[in-house]
Amino acid sequence: MAGKALVLLAVFAEASARSCTPNKADVILVFCYPKTIITKIPECPYGWEVHQLALGGLCYNGVHEGGYYQFVIPDLSPKNKSYCGTQSEYKPPIYHFYSHIVSNDSTVIVKNQPVNYSFSCTYHSTYLVNQAAFDQRVATVHVKNGSMGTFESQLSLNFYTNAKFSTKKEAPFVLETSEIGSDLFAGVEAKGLSTRFKVVLNSCWATPSADFMYPLQWQLINKGCPTDETVLVHENGKDHRATFQFNAFRFQNIPKLSKVWLHCETFICDSEKLSCPVVSLLSVK
Repeated sequence: MAGKALVLLAVFAEASARSCTPNKADVILVFCYPKTIITKIPECPYGWEVHQLALGGLCYNGVHEGGYYQFVIPDLSPKNKSYCGTQSEYKPPIYHFYSHIVSNDSTVIVKNQPVNYSFSCTYHSTYLVNQAAFDQRVATVHVKNGSMGTFESQLSLNFYTNAKFSTKKEAPFVLETSEIGSDLFAGVEAKGLSTRFKVVLNSCWATPSADFMYPLQWQLINKGCPTDETVLVHENGKDHRATFQFNAFRFQNIPKLSKVWLHCETFICDSEKLSCPVVSLLSVK
């Protein structure tokens, strides 16, 4: 009898040694990146081990990371199995993504307080990409650094050498007077986003100032369509890049403002939830 008691005591001591020290800090860290969501909770929350916690109640994919249990949604796409039950909805102009981390113990009794960490990420769907300037003569590209929870850092407004849009045109470049009226090729590209998101150009316009609200403007694209026969929309709403071409021009009678600035209002369309307006090879006749 004494031998059995010693064995039971030894097993209990071994199990106790394996248990983590309960952490009762109600803290959750959420990092909303353009394609990935990373969530961290303090290790051993209320005594739960990482293998007892499930992302979305489905995926036991947590790992130890510097004093935290880390869970990752690697791709914001419901078709990806690692999505782990994460829910999403669109309330214009915001995309919302929701999930949670819950304790799940298959044993007969539960000795730890159950936990349920809910978290969400929100992303704006509309962005203004601008400051691609050409000097009457043509173009510098500047993209603002986006903060967590935005797609803006993934967007760039570029110029290309021809209608294949395969080779980017180094900026800045000079447009000589004799080249006024020649074709210029431009596009807005999104990198590193889930394939469910498509780039849609709502409108593009030029100004002789970096101010996108400058009163003197020349409209190139309006509501996704070209404004005249000199503008050709190649792709819009079909993929991660929207492209178009237009004739080079200059603003007259503005001697102190030699640059022309291109601005595009861009919509990131969720093709899983919305019918993205696809425009391809259209021009005004």
